[in-house]
Amino acid sequence: MSSKSIAIVVPPNAQSLDISGPLDAFLEANRQAPGRCDYDVRLLSVGPDRVVNVMGMSLMAHRSIIEDDGPIDTLLVAGTPDYALAYAESALPAWLQRQAPRSRRYGSVCTGAFFLGTAGLLDGLNVTTHWQHAAELAERFPAAKVVSDQIFVQDGALWTSAGVTAGIDLALKLIEDDHGRDVALAVARRLVVFLKRPGGQSQFSAHLAAQIATEGRIQAIQHWILDHLPLDLTVKTLASRAAMSVRNFTRIFRQEVGMTPADFVEMARVDSARRLLEDSDMPLQRVASSCGFASPDTMRRAFMRRIGTGPSEYRERFRR
Repeated sequence: MSSKSIAIVVPPNAQSLDISGPLDAFLEANRQAPGRCDYDVRLLSVGPDRVVNVMGMSLMAHRSIIEDDGPIDTLLVAGTPDYALAYAESALPAWLQRQAPRSRRYGSVCTGAFFLGTAGLLDGLNVTTHWQHAAELAERFPAAKVVSDQIFVQDGALWTSAGVTAGIDLALKLIEDDHGRDVALAVARRLVVFLKRPGGQSQFSAHLAAQIATEGRIQAIQHWILDHLPLDLTVKTLASRAAMSVRNFTRIFRQEVGMTPADFVEMARVDSARRLLEDSDMPLQRVASSCGFASPDTMRRAFMRRIGTGPSEYRERFRR
C-alpha cells in the first residue's frame, strides 16, 4: 500500500470547516481502514509564516508553499471570505500552476475556486463554489463553466465543491473513489454525516429555501406547499390562495425565493420522494402519486433535472 499525499492550502482567514472537514475525513479513513488507507495530510500556508489566522483562531500549518515542492496526490485549496486576495496574491497562482498538473487530482472547497481561477486552472472546465459567489466566479473567469447549484463537481482531474460542509461531501467521494464505498460509509458514520448527497444534488433543499422568504404571504404559501404536495399546485392555484394576481405572485415569489413557484414545487416534490425512496419499500407509482407527480415518468424526469439520476438508481444507491 502506497501513501497518498493530501495537501490542503490554507489562505489567510480561511473558513475553518473548509480545512478541518476534509482533514478529519481523510484522517478518519486511516483509522477506519488501517492497512487499506494511508493518507498523508499536510496543511500549507500561503506566505512564509506557517501561523495562519483561521476565522478567529490561529492555525499552525505543516509547511508553507514556499518550502513545499514535493509530490502531491490530491491538492485542495480551502475557501476564505477574503478570496479577493486571489487577485493580488502572486506566489500562490504560480505555485498552483506548477503543482496542479503534477497532481493526480486538484480542486477547491468553497471560494478556494477563485485561487484556482487566477492560476488559469478552471478554463474550459465545469466548476462550482458556494452559491452566493457563483455569479462572481463566472464573471471573473468567463472561460470557466460555473455550475451554480451543486454540492460538488468533477471535471477530469478538477474537483470543486460548494461552501463549508460540502468539503466533507467532496472528501467522502474522493475516499470512496480511492478505497470503496464501505470505507467512505465507515468514515461518514464516525463523523455522523450522511453518505447520501450525490454531487449533482442541489445546495438547497425545499425546507431550507422556505426559510429564505421574508414576505409573509410567500412564506405562508411555501409552508402550505410542503404540507400539500399531492394537490394540483399550479401557479394559478397558489396565487389565488395568496390572494394575489398570477403575475404579481410570480414576480414576488421569484424575488423572495430566487426561483419560480414551479421550480419550488418540483424541488419540494423531489425532496419528499427522495425521503420515501430512502426509507421505504413503497412502489414507484405510489411514491410518485404521494408526492404529487402525475406519473413515475414525470417523477423520473424531475429527478434527472434535479440530481442527475433516476428514482430507481437513487433508491439502489441511497436506501438506508
